[in-house]
Amino acid sequence: MINKFCKKPLWDCTLRLAKVATGAEKADLVIKNARLVNVCTHEIMDNISVAVADGRIALVGDASHCIGDNTTVVDAQNKYLAPAFLDGHIHIESSMLSVGEYAKAVVAHGTAGVFIDPHEICNVLGLDGVNYMMEDAKRTPLKTMLTTPSCVPAVTGFEDTGSKIDPEDIAVTMEYDCCVGLGEMMNFPGILGASPHTHGIVAETLKAGKIPTGHYSLPENGSGLNAYIASGLRCCHESTRAEDALAKMRLGMYAMLREGSAWHDLHEVAKAVTQNKVDSRYACLISDDTHPHTLIKHGHLDYIVRRAIEEGIDPVTAIQMVTINVAQCFQLDHEMGSVVPSKCADIVLIDDLETCHVTDVYIDGELVAQSGKVVKEFGAYTYPEKALNSVHLDKLTADDFKIPGDGDSANVHVIEIIPARVGTFDKIVTLPVSDGCITADPTQDVLKAVVFERHSRTGTSGKGFTKGFGIKRGALAQTVAHDAHNLLVVGSNDEDMALAANTLIECGGGLAAVMDGKVLCVVALPIAGLMNDKPIEEMSAAIEKMEQTWAEMGSTLPSPFMTMALIPLACLPETRLTNRGLVDCRTFEFIDLVVK
Repeated sequence: MINKFCKKPLWDCTLRLAKVATGAEKADLVIKNARLVNVCTHEIMDNISVAVADGRIALVGDASHCIGDNTTVVDAQNKYLAPAFLDGHIHIESSMLSVGEYAKAVVAHGTAGVFIDPHEICNVLGLDGVNYMMEDAKRTPLKTMLTTPSCVPAVTGFEDTGSKIDPEDIAVTMEYDCCVGLGEMMNFPGILGASPHTHGIVAETLKAGKIPTGHYSLPENGSGLNAYIASGLRCCHESTRAEDALAKMRLGMYAMLREGSAWHDLHEVAKAVTQNKVDSRYACLISDDTHPHTLIKHGHLDYIVRRAIEEGIDPVTAIQMVTINVAQCFQLDHEMGSVVPSKCADIVLIDDLETCHVTDVYIDGELVAQSGKVVKEFGAYTYPEKALNSVHLDKLTADDFKIPGDGDSANVHVIEIIPARVGTFDKIVTLPVSDGCITADPTQDVLKAVVFERHSRTGTSGKGFTKGFGIKRGALAQTVAHDAHNLLVVGSNDEDMALAANTLIECGGGLAAVMDGKVLCVVALPIAGLMNDKPIEEMSAAIEKMEQTWAEMGSTLPSPFMTMALIPLACLPETRLTNRGLVDCRTFEFIDLVVK
């Protein structure tokens, strides 16, 4: 794959690189006295220098002959020198930050490149939204590599979105310089069921010689997994069991081990590496979804490397899993992911390997961050008006939330969430019926859930119940509701639910918490109802306040609004609720809420 993400293409600077390596010309930058984390050979090499010219590495070893009068010389003082980090799967929208603010946060922690799947904004605004994000990314030093959203909607026929992606759209985006592949193919039923439309989307990616990325969340590692991989899907970040990650690695699929703000999978899936005598080259570490306060408090991939080390993965192996392994997955290892001659000079200095504490970050040979702060300035980007008016709903009333029922009680399907996991359980629960309506029952930890279509004024809504949030009173509303990002409201009573919903309709989207007729907290997300371009510190404080509000309302979940946001995601087992109704994601059929 031709790399369009470095300062200069290799063919344009081989002459100078060769001259610098031999000393005939002098380097732009030399970093000396470093301990090289060599991800090619899994070793640490002492007293190494690195010479850089035209944003690329000219020499690794003794670089004394590469230093001239105009060479910037940096003494690493025996710090570890490693490739800067690559996140193989991330949805920037889930940070609720603009791309620019997200870049400031992750670059400061050693991340040089991210492989983004902007299917959140694509579900709302289509490819226009994707293009807005990529324009935002251009102003930053962060190498933002596009994997075009593959599933808009996530599962055809089960929800209403603001857009639709077809094979023809994929073919167009494969011509983009910023595009390296296809975003996660969540429609595994379409792959396994040989849907021409679904396979057509993958085919357009393969025709372009780019990488289709996967999403295989079934706990099945036989014929289904084989069929999925045989269809060209190269990686998967949905393993929550060690045996699933190992099965994928054994079949040549990159297992992307996830540790995000809400999805804490690493404790389990790391065992695929630590408890088996297998080569880790097909394992990567990724974040998937990370909130601002996580980025500020813990970091980005530096934190996930640290977590991997805590789970027993060797430090050099863990660094391989955020550098060369990721680059190889996307067939870009000839350009990035290691500190060797010809590669882009994306480099981090680390003063403690066990904690992966990054002190200096270079991208294309330029110092962009130091001591946890970005030192390179870049300009602003303004999202167009279309992106700021995406909630198309009229004011709602309490009657819009009522669920009719007969008798004194009803047996209903309830979506039970699993703390810090993406899956759910389908539970049958007996709920009270009052005045001809089935009601929530906080004594059983059961809340009502309603999803309203917000893109095209179809007037559709899906109604159901969810369990496991710990909320006794009040309501919560979000336009961050994967993947269609319709308006999702969860609560104990219809009046508070209506107030929470209307609060977001008025402000253009975001998160809202309400109790006893009072708005407790709002996080406004005016960009597609998903993001805000305010500074990360401001957004972190707002989201931390929302998390505290959840806790005051009774929830003990980590990042509970992220768990809530998955209630409508119809590609994850066992049951989900979309604007069209309750979906059994094991059989991919709509089911009645009330058990007859």
